[in-house]
Amino acid sequence: MNHKTIISVFAMGLTSVFIGCNKEMHHNQKPPNIVLILADDMGCAQLGCYGSNFYQTPHIDHLASEGILFTNAYAAAAVCSPTRASILTGKYPARLHLTDFIAGNNRDDYPLSQPEWQKFLPLEEITFAEVLKENGYKTAHFGKWHLSPEKTPPESLPFNPDRQGFDEHFVTYKPSGDLAQTWQDAEMDAHNVDTITSLSINFMERNRKNPFFLFVSHNTIHDPLKERAEKIRKYENMSASSEPENHPIIAAMVERLDKSCGKIFEKIKELGLENNTIVIYYADNGGKHAYAAQTPFRAGKGWLYEGGIREPLIVKWKDVVKPGTSSESLVISYDFFPTFREMAGIGEPAFENTDGKSFVPILKNPQTEIHQTLFWHYPHYHQGSGMVPAGAIRSGNWKLIEWYEKSLLGEQESAYELYDLETDIGETKNLADSLKAKTTELAGDLQKWREDVGAQMPVPND
Repeated sequence: MNHKTIISVFAMGLTSVFIGCNKEMHHNQKPPNIVLILADDMGCAQLGCYGSNFYQTPHIDHLASEGILFTNAYAAAAVCSPTRASILTGKYPARLHLTDFIAGNNRDDYPLSQPEWQKFLPLEEITFAEVLKENGYKTAHFGKWHLSPEKTPPESLPFNPDRQGFDEHFVTYKPSGDLAQTWQDAEMDAHNVDTITSLSINFMERNRKNPFFLFVSHNTIHDPLKERAEKIRKYENMSASSEPENHPIIAAMVERLDKSCGKIFEKIKELGLENNTIVIYYADNGGKHAYAAQTPFRAGKGWLYEGGIREPLIVKWKDVVKPGTSSESLVISYDFFPTFREMAGIGEPAFENTDGKSFVPILKNPQTEIHQTLFWHYPHYHQGSGMVPAGAIRSGNWKLIEWYEKSLLGEQESAYELYDLETDIGETKNLADSLKAKTTELAGDLQKWREDVGAQMPVPND
């Protein structure tokens, strides 16, 4: 009997206890449904509820008015695959050794040689979907996956969502750029938003009487940037289109994404599930700053500056979350696993080894703090953004970045950047030289964390 089978059997043994507790918690109601909507390559700058007057997101904005909006929510990585793996497993990407987008950058002519990292999510890893499924949930994943060794069949099939706890799945991909394929035409549904939405609605209709978990995993707003010409012209004609954070094609793509969200929200109401369905909106990493500035943050996708890792997070949970609230508390993508478990009323089995913490206490009291310190590790070269190997730590309002080329090649004095995010959210003033004691303290904490989780480091190239 293998490790995963043992865990499955153990989980089944606990199921009756957990479901019994859950029924008591919810006064004999079924456990809450959970809908997670995940956008691709989206920062806070692309949403009205986070301050944009250009991007039109009335349905997502309304969700924020009915729930809680987080202002210090993070992705565990500045690229997609590691963040997605952290959501599913509750673990640091550094612990998983899954630290870059799959399949990453295979060049090896840089000053540092990248480690041999994990280029798919191992089937042995326990996902939140498996835990929920073992406890009576119907589970579905529709959209982007990006955790298999290859994106497309047949190589992708043994590692797709159905092998990681999802009863139903449909994997989509970003457009290839070949407009000869009608379904990828910009005038149709190039990024599969409508397809993902239809599948999601159908799943909810068929499972309205069961507790369900629905993972709505969009490819939008990842490039290639494509949308209907009429929608793009609408935003091109707006005076604010010349601002560096505003991009007409992205705005048109965001509008379609927002309408998808509206259809899902409306279907939840139509099915009479609003009182017992938790809705979450989130994104996997920051937007691509080559297209649009991630105002007020620095840089974007690929980078460990705030523009690459600070994310929108909105949660609606009727009768638990006070409508129209916000929280400055630190949360991060590997917190989802324990959060989903607590939402479902499932206890904490002894076999689970997760790094995250449930943020349910924050949903009940926005002033609650679950983290004082967060960590990031990226031992790679990201061609798309120009990012080089680095690590980062946020402790309170302090943020330190370590550039591995310098720290590993004898330039220790210039290897660090230190920022006070309370007064410098744009990370414009490096305080490392003037606050050496704080720099040394945080660098030591970052080094200790890497050792604790077994992070893979790059090494100097011969």
